[in-house]
Amino acid sequence: MQRAYQVKTKTQDYDKLFLTHLHSDHTTGIPDLWITGAIMGRHDNPLKIWGPRGTRSMASNLEKAFAVDLKVREEGEQRYNCIRASGKGIEIEAVDVDEGFVYEEDGVSVEPFRVNHYDYSSDEPSLGYRVKYEDRSVVLSGDTCFCENLIRYSDGVDLLIHEVAAAPLGAELSNDIRYILSRHTLPEECGEIFSKVNPRLTVYYHVIQCLGVSLEEVMDRTRKMYSGPLVFGEDLMRITVGKSVKVLQS
Repeated sequence: MQRAYQVKTKTQDYDKLFLTHLHSDHTTGIPDLWITGAIMGRHDNPLKIWGPRGTRSMASNLEKAFAVDLKVREEGEQRYNCIRASGKGIEIEAVDVDEGFVYEEDGVSVEPFRVNHYDYSSDEPSLGYRVKYEDRSVVLSGDTCFCENLIRYSDGVDLLIHEVAAAPLGAELSNDIRYILSRHTLPEECGEIFSKVNPRLTVYYHVIQCLGVSLEEVMDRTRKMYSGPLVFGEDLMRITVGKSVKVLQS
């Protein structure tokens, strides 16, 4: 919500949300998007959420968790004859999706595909997404280890937005750090993925710098396998995908 405000967009414009997985660092902002968005103007449209198995259950329990909040807001609005956090805007419509589902609206399609964030230690699914409009496409990796399925779904993509995690080479790693790295993609592995996909632009996001590893080292290790266009994503960065793919700073 803070980023939406910074780029001067209306909060009520955000009524659709696609989740890659249900780890807390990817979900704890949902109540803010949901309730603040309704208060600030999303009166007529529920917040629609698509995500892996468990998304629908999480959303229904959010409504229970915030039951008192919603009750007192509605009571106050009725007293003052206003509509802010009541009606359709305060509802959540959540759907569990998986590979094979495709969302389509106004020429835009959003297609989830399976990635491997849990290194087969869990049967819970995690997803990446391919977004297409006309002849342009963007792939978001979600959190994942090296994943052949991501390579398949990224074929011919214009823009690949991919996670990365690293610790300094030669550093002594604790079990906690080993665990973190086992759930993500190392720079060398990213380089292999990027060289196979060969997107017009690759952007690193969700960059995990264990033990203070520098961005320069992450880039250098990636460059051992990949020499194409690659940048680190930053908050408020904008990218246009057209005849060329350009990075714009806000």
